[in-house]
Amino acid sequence: MANVMDTLRERGFLKQIVFEEDLYKLLDTEKVCFYIGFDPTADSLHVGHYLAMMAMAHMQRAGHRPIVLIGGGTAMIGDPSGRTDMRSMMTKETVMANCEAIKKQMQRFFTFDGENGALMLNNADWLWDLNYIEFIRDIGSLFSVNKMLTAECFKTRMEKGLSFLEFNYMLMQSYDFLVLFQKYGCVLECGGDDQWSNMLAGADLIRRKERKDAYAMTFQLLTTSEGKKMGKTQAGALWLDRNKTSPYDFYQYWRNVEDADVEKCLKLLTFLPLEEIEELCRYKDARINAAKAKLAYEVTKIVHGEEDAIAAEKQAKAAFSGDAENMPQAEIPSGMNSVADILVAVGIVSSKSDAKRLIKDNAVTINERKAQGFDAVVTEEELKEGFVIHKGKKVHIKVTVK
Repeated sequence: MANVMDTLRERGFLKQIVFEEDLYKLLDTEKVCFYIGFDPTADSLHVGHYLAMMAMAHMQRAGHRPIVLIGGGTAMIGDPSGRTDMRSMMTKETVMANCEAIKKQMQRFFTFDGENGALMLNNADWLWDLNYIEFIRDIGSLFSVNKMLTAECFKTRMEKGLSFLEFNYMLMQSYDFLVLFQKYGCVLECGGDDQWSNMLAGADLIRRKERKDAYAMTFQLLTTSEGKKMGKTQAGALWLDRNKTSPYDFYQYWRNVEDADVEKCLKLLTFLPLEEIEELCRYKDARINAAKAKLAYEVTKIVHGEEDAIAAEKQAKAAFSGDAENMPQAEIPSGMNSVADILVAVGIVSSKSDAKRLIKDNAVTINERKAQGFDAVVTEEELKEGFVIHKGKKVHIKVTVK
């Protein structure tokens, strides 16, 4: 079997690795226990987490054992990485409710049975009951404040003021790695490249505390060819929860990615063989649409299952052909006739201001007529019969009144 590091590199996952040669040899000769942490800052994972879970799945398929660490403890502090402001504080009840919600989503991606079955742990189990004096003496004494202040994860926060609460985050995440090393023999932490500073600190803590080897490996962030983060839509984030982002909307997002991003997304977000991906992306003209459709179907199948992927594909074809009976459908409450309100209600946009921008740009059509003006309404006859609302040429929804 190929070294999983080669697999991840060929598919474009890898960004930075500490002690790369030693880790490569270890992955070649042993079954390695590794972990990735996910802070439950919402009651659903989003597409930004998806790439990391795919990398974990590749590693498990290569025989290594994943630990999915839910950050029930660290979420009480909030990760300052990549932030210019402080995260909102959450109650313990909210954090734990979010933990339970995303645990269910995680179970779609990993095998929890067998010799290298994934473990799902919550760092609240050891962080909530820490004795602070003992922690600072035992762990804090091994950290240099001067070195911490040079870490990339703190730089953007330093401009507006870094709280002491956030300053503790690096210690907490490093302590997680130490606990997993001691209890489960975990020697490798993986994650997004924005976590590099925290991951280095954890590997260093193990080497100082245990006098043993520990490693860190980061993955590329999911960005477009222009360097912008993927997964943002006019209606908000692209969630893995079907109640926040429907399977159809999820499918449509990937069906409409830019031509330049298709091959990268197929490599990172599907399990298709590289040879098949190369063949799909060979042509850069209109034939690239077949690759986009394949990408949308495969990603939707992984996240929502084959049945939803087939249904979304069917709805997309119906919307494109104008088949109102099979295109996506939505209901609005009786009495609602404002086009701007309807755009928000059916999830095409997230706010009335976004709706007004679309109307101003002549991007909204009701059946065959353009919506004119911010105060545009749907007629009584259209409400009675049901109507199709179009956003540009790609979004089409059949709307009925409850």
